[in-house]
Amino acid sequence: MLIPSLSNRYGAERCIAERFRPASIECVTDGPSGADEPSCVQPGAGIGFLISQLGYVISTRFRAILAPLGLEPRHFLVLRHIARAEGSSQQALGQALHIPASRMVGLVDTLEQRGLVERRANPRDRRARALHLTEEGRRMLEEAWRIALGHERAVTAGLTGEERDQLFSLLRRLAFARELVPGVHPALADEE
Repeated sequence: MLIPSLSNRYGAERCIAERFRPASIECVTDGPSGADEPSCVQPGAGIGFLISQLGYVISTRFRAILAPLGLEPRHFLVLRHIARAEGSSQQALGQALHIPASRMVGLVDTLEQRGLVERRANPRDRRARALHLTEEGRRMLEEAWRIALGHERAVTAGLTGEERDQLFSLLRRLAFARELVPGVHPALADEE
């Protein structure tokens, strides 16, 4: 099977598997899983590497397709969470997303300056400000969702529905085992 985006680069007649066939593969019989069958390991082609490689390509592409909207993935995430918990405080949003308060202020400031979010007086706590999407923020979020759903379909193109569900289930198990927060990218707190 040829991968269209790579077939032009390496020649349409070559199969990607042949192009990247390793010169030698080290087989280990007692790997970390304790399985009786050998697991073949090739440096730079293990599961961790493939996940990292795909993650880079997927996140780079997502960033590129959001760019025409003037949004970054972190803005999309914040807009999504404000829409889910309309009226919550900036502090509560930062805690839910595991974003330090100083970083959260900058993110909300950016979205407010763009007219996507507004801070309103909080009727339950006069010291806190309640976050709300503006009409423009709702429109932007709807468009970003449309783009994100198309991106998700592109990411899993070539998989059957059953394969997609199986992949999702396995990745979710790995994320859970590492105590990752569902829907929150750990690098979000690191981004400027």
